[in-house]
Amino acid sequence: HMFLYFPDKEIVTTPAAIGLEFEDISFQASDGTKLHGWFLQGEKEKPLILFCHGNAGNISHRVDNLRLFRELGLSIFIFDYRGYGQSEGKANEEGSYADARGALQWLQDKGWSEQQIIYFGRSLGAAVALQLALESPPAGLVLESPFTSIEAIGKQLYPTLWMLAGWALDVRYDNIIKIDQIKTPLLVFHGEQDEIIPQQMGRELFDRAPQPKQFYSIPFAGHNNTYDEGG
Repeated sequence: HMFLYFPDKEIVTTPAAIGLEFEDISFQASDGTKLHGWFLQGEKEKPLILFCHGNAGNISHRVDNLRLFRELGLSIFIFDYRGYGQSEGKANEEGSYADARGALQWLQDKGWSEQQIIYFGRSLGAAVALQLALESPPAGLVLESPFTSIEAIGKQLYPTLWMLAGWALDVRYDNIIKIDQIKTPLLVFHGEQDEIIPQQMGRELFDRAPQPKQFYSIPFAGHNNTYDEGG
């Protein structure tokens, strides 16, 4: 798993540091693991973004993203997977799905329905958001810089290692076999210069997805600067 999850325990900042009001939330994954997240209230009539972040750091490294969503008037619930930030446990694939289920359950308990929620998944989080969208279809699904499968990335980034070990065979995140089952509007956006997950992967997923769908290409963006380049 060491090639896949790069959690950071330390919360380095909060939304308050940039003047955003937020609630500190403790909740449980669907298997009972204790998790941590932030809830930011937006305008009443606008949707909520359920934010599934990428494989490094923790929620405190996404404060800039939160600011941009709040400027649009949206509510946001961002949470840390098990093993990240203040969430307990150790990261793994099934666990990350259980974490997202718990986040949705917390929102439902607060009176939000799936039809008021957009699942937003970035990179590894795109796999988490996709799985949740299959189980509990939202108003919309946004995948930022998504990959086709862990195997495909492994073969590409670590070809020799992959041949020797097939190093993550217990970790699949097999988006390419799931995407055609979604029943929700899809937006995929992906940097043209993505050096970690080639844009071609995002396009393959998009091609297999049912309508309605939209692909947005960000010309000069790599993997980690999509929102700086794309606006």
